[in-house]
Amino acid sequence: MSGSHHKAFLVSAALVGGAMLLTACQHSDAATDTGAAKGSSSATPTSSAVTPSGSATAGSNQGTGKGSDATGKGTADGVGSGADTANGEREPVGQSCGANDISWSTRSESQAGGYILITAKAKSGITCYLPAALPTVAFGSDGTEAGPAEQTAGKQIKLSGNTTAYAGVNPKTTNGNGGKELDSIILAIGDDDPNPVSLPVGTITVDHPIVTNWHTAPKDAVPFS
Repeated sequence: MSGSHHKAFLVSAALVGGAMLLTACQHSDAATDTGAAKGSSSATPTSSAVTPSGSATAGSNQGTGKGSDATGKGTADGVGSGADTANGEREPVGQSCGANDISWSTRSESQAGGYILITAKAKSGITCYLPAALPTVAFGSDGTEAGPAEQTAGKQIKLSGNTTAYAGVNPKTTNGNGGKELDSIILAIGDDDPNPVSLPVGTITVDHPIVTNWHTAPKDAVPFS
């Protein structure tokens, strides 16, 4: 082969090789574009497949709601099971007495250095319960309140008909001449009673007063200090 022919062959080969390389690149780019398009189209269903998981979340919420309902039922069942009497027993819960549900009377007694016996009966047609707690007894305009005369809690008492409850108040537990002179006491069934009553007791000296729990026998309502 002559030199001029050899040069022409090389030029032609270079041109053909360049054309083939260009064609291969185009095919490669096309393949890349096609793959990307396929990847993009396959990604779309994956995104839409997330939507049903919302249903699973809703189902989870429904399960949680049912569990809460069950807890509520358990709590409701326990409410009416009775009042704790602090001695390991439970007693039925009924309508609590208010001071205005009761007919009251007081009298002076000589035991334990002198005290006031409070008597409580339900008014006609009323049935109610005195709680297993101290009566709230206050004295004077400053509301001096009687402390406990007993170390243990009392029992809930059902008042109805002729059933009578008793509590004893010692208005003065200190020695000496201190105290304030009063002629009535304020009585309520617990601190939240909206209708406390004022009971006449004659002239008494009040200084560090105490009161017993409610009892069904007057001899148990002596406030020994």
